[in-house]
Order: sequence, then structure tokens, then C-alpha cells
Amino acid sequence: MKIRVLKHDLNESIQHVAKAISSRTTIPILTGIKLEVNFQGMTLTASDTDISIQAFIPAEDQDKQIVQVDRPGSVVLPAKFFVEIIKKLPSNEIEMEVLDGFKTQIRSGSTDIQMVGLDPEEFPVLPSVEENQVISIPGDLLKNMIKQTAFSISTNESSPILTGILWNLSDNQFKFVATDRHRLASRIAGLDDADGVRFSNIVISGKTMNELSKIIPDQNTRVDIVVADNQVLFKIDRVLFYTRILDGTYPDTSKIIPTSYKTELILDTKKLSEAIDRAYLLSREEKTNIVRLQTMENGNIEISSSSSELGKVTEQIELSHFTGEPLRISFNSKYMLDVLKVVESEQLHIGFTGAMSPIIVKPIDDTQSLYLILPYRTTN
Repeated sequence: MKIRVLKHDLNESIQHVAKAISSRTTIPILTGIKLEVNFQGMTLTASDTDISIQAFIPAEDQDKQIVQVDRPGSVVLPAKFFVEIIKKLPSNEIEMEVLDGFKTQIRSGSTDIQMVGLDPEEFPVLPSVEENQVISIPGDLLKNMIKQTAFSISTNESSPILTGILWNLSDNQFKFVATDRHRLASRIAGLDDADGVRFSNIVISGKTMNELSKIIPDQNTRVDIVVADNQVLFKIDRVLFYTRILDGTYPDTSKIIPTSYKTELILDTKKLSEAIDRAYLLSREEKTNIVRLQTMENGNIEISSSSSELGKVTEQIELSHFTGEPLRISFNSKYMLDVLKVVESEQLHIGFTGAMSPIIVKPIDDTQSLYLILPYRTTN
């Protein structure tokens, strides 16, 4: 293999595929990035067995020569060093040549680097995915759905299924749900071109979804999603992102979401967020994160928290609307702040069915999002 390639394009592709490199792998070949070159261009692949990412650099793009191929071939290069060194090379053009025994020479400007490569034949083959169930979704919508649900996944590996985001698709309604048993986030999106595609109980690791989100460009790129038996493939421009579907059955969360409320509030998102943020400072010192919310006779609510060492904070917030019974409830302020960070609506609807029942938060101008937080039982 002997090529010349533009540094910017190579570096961008390396940054994409490097997200699949695991530092914990015991398989030496998986600590590397596989490079394959033919006269069409250059393909980079990395995998940690759970996710695999492949990026393609075309030989030419819009009449610009990106990869000049003198001799096709392939090699696996150690990712840790390769990722860092390419970023730091002095010239915008990089020359690479694979010599005997997969030794690889990299030249850029006056810099000359020799790397020890590995046999590409030992690199695992990418999963084969049948393209029967394919949907297409705007990239910015998918990023939003991930942002608005992934924070609710469990970080406890003893329940692996809850470390993922549940996907369901029926009647062109694509739904994400994430829960760690103490809180829940759900987001629905209507898809235009998913006619006839249905699936349920597809659970993808939340960590993986966050990594995927970093690869999706900010400009409105469409993402094609292929759902197969035990794999999901995302196609984003010239990047293929494969991930394993988590094993197991996701718990049925529909039963815990109330359909009617004893107390309902509508209030300003920013004011609630700022008040809880201030109360959180004290509750954090107690290592409980507990904040209390109480309805007042004057039609406001009071947010309060206390610390045995620091004191107490109390604040009243005006409501836009209040119906139902008076209420006093305690909850984890960190969980509420996580919700308020991803809500894009200026006003919120919060529904309560009692001091020990789930709190339901819904953005006023977004009927497709719902958040649930379980309250705390407190002595006072």
C-alpha cells in the first residue's frame, strides 16, 4: 500500500472511527484502526465487538483530489498513537507506505515516522446486516431524541437492559424510552417514510447513542437506520456505525404513567430551573439532593432545601395556572435539573397524583416529550 492523502480528511475520519476503540479490550488487533485502500479511495474501520465504525474517504470529491493511490493494500495501525500523531503532523499532505511485515512509513513535511503495523487479515469482519427494515430520520431530530432521553439511562451494569434506550416504531411513530427505575424520559417523533416498518423492544446502549450523536453533523443530514436481528446500522454521509442490540426484555413502563392528576401546575421553565439550581446547592451539601415543593395559599409554589451545616433556602415562584389539591412533595433536585436542561419549551406542565406518586413533567409546546421522577419519602 502506498498513498498520499489530505491530512484534514484523514484526521476527520480517524476521529469518527476512534469512538469504537476500547481501552479495555484483551484482543490486540482491536486496539488498532484498519486501513484499506483501493483506487476508489480509503476505508478506515475500528471495532470493540459491541460497536464498529467505518468511514470512507473518496479518492476525489467535487473535482478535488483527496487520496492519490500509487499501490492499493491494507494494514492495521495502533490507534492510540495513530490518532494523536496524525493530528500533529506539520503538512497538509501525508504520504503513507506499508513495507514488509506491515511496517508503515508516514511522511509529512520534514517529519518521518515508522509504525509497527498488524496483519489486516486478523481484523474481525463487519457484521452483515439485512436491509429489510430501513427508516430515514433527520440528523438533528435524532440528536435531539438522544439528548432528551439518554440522561435517564441506568449506569448500574447489574441491570444491563436499563443501560440502554428502548426503541419502538409503529404507525410511523418512533418512540425512545429510558429509565433507571427512579426516573424516566420518553420522546416520540413522527416519521414520514416509515410506512410498513414496525419493531419493538429494540434496546441500544445509551453510551453508544451518545457516541453516535457526536458523529452526526450539525447541518441537517439524513440518517438511515437499518434494524436487523441483533444489530442496528446507522448510515451517516460516508460513515457506517454498527451497534449490537442489548439482550433482554425492557420492563413495561406504560403502567406507571398516570393518566389523570390530583394537582396540576403550569409555570415558567427558566424560573423553576433557576430556583431548583439554587436549592440544589444546599441539598448537594447534605449528599441527598432532596428539594421540597409546596403549593401556597396565595397561588404560588415554594421551593426549599436545607443543610444541617449551611442553613436553609426558600423561594416562591408564581404559577401561570394551578388546579387541584394542595401538595407538599420532595424529590431529587439533580433529576429535575437534568430534565429542565433538555426542555426547550418556555413553560412546563407538572402533574401530581399524590405526595408518594410519580411526578410527570411535560413541556407545554411539545406533546411528544414526557418526563417522570419518583418522589422521596421524607420525615418532615
